Amino acid sequence: MFGKLFGKGGGSPAADPHALPASRRRRDGVHPLRALGDSRVLALVEAADAGDWAEVKTSLTPFDLGREQAVLGQLSDIEGLEKWIVRAADEDKEHRATALLISGVRHVSWGWDARTSARAADVSRDQWQIFYERLRIAEEHLLEAAELRPDWITPWRHLLTSGRGMSVDEGVKEARRDAGLRRDPLNLDIHLEWISQLQPRWGGEPGQALEFARKAFAGAPDGHRLGCAVAMARIEEWVESDDQGCLQDPRIRTELREAAERSILHHAYERRLGWQGDYNIFAMALSLAGSSTASNVFRELDGAFTQWPWTFMADPQKVYARFRKAF
Repeated sequence: MFGKLFGKGGGSPAADPHALPASRRRRDGVHPLRALGDSRVLALVEAADAGDWAEVKTSLTPFDLGREQAVLGQLSDIEGLEKWIVRAADEDKEHRATALLISGVRHVSWGWDARTSARAADVSRDQWQIFYERLRIAEEHLLEAAELRPDWITPWRHLLTSGRGMSVDEGVKEARRDAGLRRDPLNLDIHLEWISQLQPRWGGEPGQALEFARKAFAGAPDGHRLGCAVAMARIEEWVESDDQGCLQDPRIRTELREAAERSILHHAYERRLGWQGDYNIFAMALSLAGSSTASNVFRELDGAFTQWPWTFMADPQKVYARFRKAF
């Protein structure tokens, strides 16, 4: 398991005035998706990278970080952001909730950077200490942001991640999940985070995540992105297995094909900002299952590569390219 861990539908949208030109393609036609492929998101990321809080607030005008996880996620890996965002929260009372949300998300990511993706037995005492210190700050900031803006969903999604790292009680984890789903019962990001929580490596039982994903998607309308929950549950099943061919089963291929056809490949699917992430989830799941439907997904992506969920692979972009060529 750990060797793998570490070692047509939706309709083409009209020309988007905010679309970024594709980053330079490799010889294999693959290009990492930059700033969700959107010039407004790129402006936000650049402002945050420069430590310009005033410009960050201006760049946030088109977005709602309390609900748009794809945009918020772009800020989580900006090195150095943690050095000034707390000061912004303290000095800018009007936008304190937004600054705390960004800080919380950054501290979660920064905490996991300290822990690394190594097995628990291989993480040093100093790494654990830094990990918990950063997650403690993340929890404090996310909880206050949620209190200041009770309508927001994204704080609860990240509190699930920090809570997993902090090993909070099961009842607390469930309360956080429920808080997010009360605000949006069909929220994919909350569902995906809970699918991770249900994995055996985090104390879950085999089959729990898939059952949860199937039930959630069954209650969603045609064209809803919750189909990705089924695909992600299957990817997690592969991660947990010692058999790299565990998804090579006709029944699994059928399930994934039908999920794709009722979600991302359905005519009712809406290609919102970051839609390429949904397609990458299905591209990986269908490829691992050996389903020819993967070709439809790769064609729509046109080489656009997102790190998640391919980070489960030792060489994510290379594996993406190989599967893309195979189908």
